[in-house]
Amino acid sequence: MKVPRMESKLRVFSFKIQFGSQVADLGKSLKTIDSSCNEIRSSLKLKEIMKKILLLGNTLNQGTARGAAVGFRLDSLLKLTDTRATNNKMTLMHYLCKVLAAKSPQLLNFHVDLVSLEATSKIQLKMLAEEMQAVSKGLEKVEHEFKASESDGPVSEIFREKLKEFTDNAGADVQSLSSLFSEVGKKADQLIKYFGEDPVRCPFEQVMSTLLTFVTMFRKAHEENIKQAELEKKKAQKEDSKASNPSRQAKQTLEKTRSTSRRGKDGG
Repeated sequence: MKVPRMESKLRVFSFKIQFGSQVADLGKSLKTIDSSCNEIRSSLKLKEIMKKILLLGNTLNQGTARGAAVGFRLDSLLKLTDTRATNNKMTLMHYLCKVLAAKSPQLLNFHVDLVSLEATSKIQLKMLAEEMQAVSKGLEKVEHEFKASESDGPVSEIFREKLKEFTDNAGADVQSLSSLFSEVGKKADQLIKYFGEDPVRCPFEQVMSTLLTFVTMFRKAHEENIKQAELEKKKAQKEDSKASNPSRQAKQTLEKTRSTSRRGKDGG
């Protein structure tokens, strides 16, 4: 018995098998982006740090045309490690972390507010859009074959029975996913504008990458500040110990002098 449009039916079943995992993966990625947008915009700590950075920039540029800025480009965050002190050891990022540690230590762990940032930085909206379109078109082909099989007669009866329930549920799933995709796309654009950037010139992926890099550099600078402070503390304790034991130091110097003198006599 010949089955009409066998190749088309096989593609339909292949799509049906993969549909569940495709929808689940798309939904997971979209929800991750949604969570990240919410976390970033609701983080009061991140907002305060941005204010501190703006204040720092205005202070450094005081007396110039750039000294009264009301904002800054997002990629300026990555330039905080470029400007160094005269000793070439401390960057603006180190200084920022040092100031925050002294005056606003509660802001230092702002990264805990951004739990979805790293996962979101690995997602590309363009790829999600392509996958969304592929799912929608795939479902259209399934529905087309389902209708075409109406005229196949008994040979496609089982095929139609198995496909009817799938098309009813899949249609609702795709509609729900499409709504979520549209909503997340709007939130992504709103987040870009939240940082004063243009969605056309500054893609969502660039915003996520910049923020993640900033978080990484900030945490590294803070850790380096802590290590430097510990080294300076140990050095100060060592110097205090020497200063508090002058007799011991004098004794060591005397013994060293005697030892040198003995070596000189032995040599003579």
